[in-house]
Amino acid sequence: MKKGTKKNIIEVVVIGGILGILVFTGLHTEVIGFVQRGILQTGIMEPDVSVEEAGVGLVDQQDPDADFRMTLVNSKGEDLSLEELRGKVIFINFWATWCPPCIAEMPGINELYKDVEQDDDIVFIMLSIDKDFQKAIDFNERKDYDFEVYRAKSIPPMYATQSIPTTYVIDANGKLVLSHLGMGDYDTKEFREFLNNAK
Repeated sequence: MKKGTKKNIIEVVVIGGILGILVFTGLHTEVIGFVQRGILQTGIMEPDVSVEEAGVGLVDQQDPDADFRMTLVNSKGEDLSLEELRGKVIFINFWATWCPPCIAEMPGINELYKDVEQDDDIVFIMLSIDKDFQKAIDFNERKDYDFEVYRAKSIPPMYATQSIPTTYVIDANGKLVLSHLGMGDYDTKEFREFLNNAK
């Protein structure tokens, strides 16, 4: 066997072993999420929050009335109806612990949340679709994120999505002003302004 061929086989075995360990331990999701977080930092994945697109602050028929018929449960087992939040700006993010793009955008969402959490007019719903909700709770605690996590007892058709992460923003007037499929960078000055303008 040639020296170069032996070296190539060893490299393949080592890389395969590392990948196997990541998959076996479940860390592959976080590693892929870490790589995707680097993509978010480029700014190419920012949600379009221009007034013309989102309709924020405009009397605009393109923004449908939001459906408030959603019942949620938080990590403490407490129920919350979306209807109770009517009149506030509601940031809803559908995510799962097994979803690398979800993991990638979470640090930015957490930074955004920390900046606005004292504002009683803005509410964050980090809505896990994990079958085992305890996984979402454990993940949130392990990452030491500041936001609360929820599961849904019921999801209206308006928010049914085949893509995660998916983020919706409902403005204070009860209009659905943002639907963003896929990961996004929400930790931006423009997005903070967008949330403030939605009040």
